[in-house]
Amino acid sequence: MRPASSKAAWAIATWFGCGLVPIAPGTAGALGAVPLYLLAVRGGRLGVLAAAVAVTAIGVWAASVVARELHKKDPQLVVVDEVAGLLITMLPVAAPSFRSVVAGFVLFRLFDVVKPWPVRSLERLPSGWGIVLDDVAAGVLGALAMIGLQALTRFIGR
Repeated sequence: MRPASSKAAWAIATWFGCGLVPIAPGTAGALGAVPLYLLAVRGGRLGVLAAAVAVTAIGVWAASVVARELHKKDPQLVVVDEVAGLLITMLPVAAPSFRSVVAGFVLFRLFDVVKPWPVRSLERLPSGWGIVLDDVAAGVLGALAMIGLQALTRFIGR
């Protein structure tokens, strides 16, 4: 039987079961982040930032526990990192729409899968730090892309 702290770590690391889907658990984790984003954005960008910081911090702990218990460096079922990354990608969006959420989702997943520099280099960090911070970096790139996309749509019109 797992201790309560281990059970909590598993719930958080798998984002309440999203990471347990058999196909594309990272995509499922990012989709599972959308309700949290829609709730957090009610507090404006500060609400999204607070959620991203909280998920990142607790995610490092949870990812570390699960990785250690599974004896794996970056288990696929750990998807709390995708939650943190999507929240960061969505930081520039003041008023979410279906289009902005889809754009943010696609951009984040693109940077998360491709892992351009410096994203891939962060995977080398130990334990939960490497699991979570590479997705945080992918989220930062996603946020920059969202800023560019917003500027472009203002320039060329909607």
